[in-house]
Amino acid sequence: MPDSASLLAPYDAVLLVSFGGPEAPEEVVPFLRRVTAGRDIPDARLEEVGEHYFARGGRSPINDLNRDLLARLRAELDRREISTPLLWGNRNSEPFLAGAVHEALDQGASRVLALVTSAYSCYSSCRQYREDLAAAVDEVGPAADGLVIDKVRPYSGHPGVGRAWRRALVAALSELPEPASARILYVTHSIPTAMDDTSGPGDGEGNLYVDQHVRLGRRLTDEVNAELGLDVEGELVFCSRSGRPGQPWLEPDVNDRIEELAAEGGVSAVVVAPIGFVSDHMEVVHDLDTEAAETAQKVGMPFVRVATPGTDDLFVEGLVDLLLERAAQARGEVVLPETWVPGDVRPSVCAPGCCPNLRAVKPALCGSD
Repeated sequence: MPDSASLLAPYDAVLLVSFGGPEAPEEVVPFLRRVTAGRDIPDARLEEVGEHYFARGGRSPINDLNRDLLARLRAELDRREISTPLLWGNRNSEPFLAGAVHEALDQGASRVLALVTSAYSCYSSCRQYREDLAAAVDEVGPAADGLVIDKVRPYSGHPGVGRAWRRALVAALSELPEPASARILYVTHSIPTAMDDTSGPGDGEGNLYVDQHVRLGRRLTDEVNAELGLDVEGELVFCSRSGRPGQPWLEPDVNDRIEELAAEGGVSAVVVAPIGFVSDHMEVVHDLDTEAAETAQKVGMPFVRVATPGTDDLFVEGLVDLLLERAAQARGEVVLPETWVPGDVRPSVCAPGCCPNLRAVKPALCGSD
């Protein structure tokens, strides 16, 4: 049996990196200030935006979900006899990334592997995290000189993700009395169309964000139809649009599409699969479980929401597989990355110009630019 620390060598710590969220009413507006930094949004508007947090006691589910994920990751690492320390840092709330960098240094780490709770490729789901890692290292200052932080690749097409979604989707369809005439709505966070247009490597064609979702949805639809003997259709829709009213964002909105399907007829139920999220974030519990469910009820459309991977054993095992894959790459070994969605393997070191920041040029880690 190899030494436990060697399995993730050269990394001597793993850092779970997430978006973060408030955990008390007094944290809501400061949290939203950080999320919207640089956009000059007045606090009065942030109070309005924060209403769905206040309606839930000022507490986002995301930090508790990350605590659960950390516990499951630790258990899976222990099962494989991997003793590498597991840390956690958020972009927008405690525990902040700078604190996690301090913690890594205090433990003597010199090379850290980041696992981001965002599976896709675009500025807000990849490069912005890389920028925040760079900012955290800069905030720590000279003490972090020489610290190397790498990350795992975008993993929306990894077998652990795909198989966890397939299992949950089969369970959801099996609840319906008439699954054959249901429609699967694959939901993800809407982003500005300009951000999607520039998602992917700088020398690529763009629109990688939408393409990754479409390909995962297509594979899932084929898989569940084959398993259940159905011929249901699936399509990609969006939630959580924000920003200026005149700015183009990805459409259609999930609520609009539910209303359209009800008006068109022929669909017995909508099965909402939030494939853009790894767990029940606020966008899931508010935008889908509350708003979309209310829209479906209003138009008389039966509504089933598919469970997110969260701490599903297939998902957690897949994340650890990704850590081991990245460690092997860092050791210079020849690695054939696993994929469940043909053609959807992204590099762990982002290419120059990949998923650019369209507002400003900022330093970013984990890339070749």
